[in-house]
Amino acid sequence: MKLIRQTSVFECRMIVSCCLIAVLMHPAVAQDATAPAKFEPSENKSNDESVEKRIAAINAEVTKSVEQQLASLPEIDEKDPESVQLLSSRGDLLMFLARFEEAEHDFQQMAVLKPSLDAGHWRLGIANYFAGHPDRGAAQFEKYHSFDSVDRENGIWRYFCHFKSEGREAAQKQLLRYDKDDRPPFREVYQLFQGTMTPADVLKACEGKDGDGKDSLRFYSHLYVGLNASLENQPAEAIRHLQLATLNPWPRKAGFGPEWMWHVGRLELNGLTTRQNKSDQDGAKVQK
Repeated sequence: MKLIRQTSVFECRMIVSCCLIAVLMHPAVAQDATAPAKFEPSENKSNDESVEKRIAAINAEVTKSVEQQLASLPEIDEKDPESVQLLSSRGDLLMFLARFEEAEHDFQQMAVLKPSLDAGHWRLGIANYFAGHPDRGAAQFEKYHSFDSVDRENGIWRYFCHFKSEGREAAQKQLLRYDKDDRPPFREVYQLFQGTMTPADVLKACEGKDGDGKDSLRFYSHLYVGLNASLENQPAEAIRHLQLATLNPWPRKAGFGPEWMWHVGRLELNGLTTRQNKSDQDGAKVQK
């Protein structure tokens, strides 16, 4: 997904969901005031609490808007080929509400009704991943590679799926090969998986960049460093980077594919935060 300058092939294949993204760009959802461009988590507890409150406010706004849109959708005949558009929209809405298996079902049904959508259906692969079916996700991203062998972001998600199902070493051995180089941060993220770069290297490669692409570079760097840290069982590090990605206003301004990926980071952050809070509560109970 070469999202730094113009819409990539990965984004352009979003098939039928652009109308939904317009809904999610409603002012109630895309408030710049709740999404400052930059923030650095620190040891200062009050600062961390402020960050958590801002993210909680974003989540509340998004949830309210998405639930309203979901309730307004007409009844869908899942056997009618004309329902592909509605299934796409409902699948996105369910995904953004963390109802992953339901989203997975709708995206899969799209491909059943219109098989030509299957190979390019990257949203299905991500839904597979979050629904706890990484093997299906890896297979879906394998199909996508035959559809577009240039898009390195597809390879990133295939790696994540293999990591979740088989572990890091097996995932590294199965990394897709790309003949053409890619622009940052996707090239650097891939090198992170290969073990030739560190998370700090990835972030450093995107610092000092000026122009219209700097916010997108920072967004994708923190998003993928955070998602990888989550897989590596480094929750504190993952939360820090995913907070930065969630509070970056660029993807919601950009809309379309970038905003979809913003939801992905937000949802992973929410899951991590919930598990971390439960762990802290359980620890407090043991101490008592």
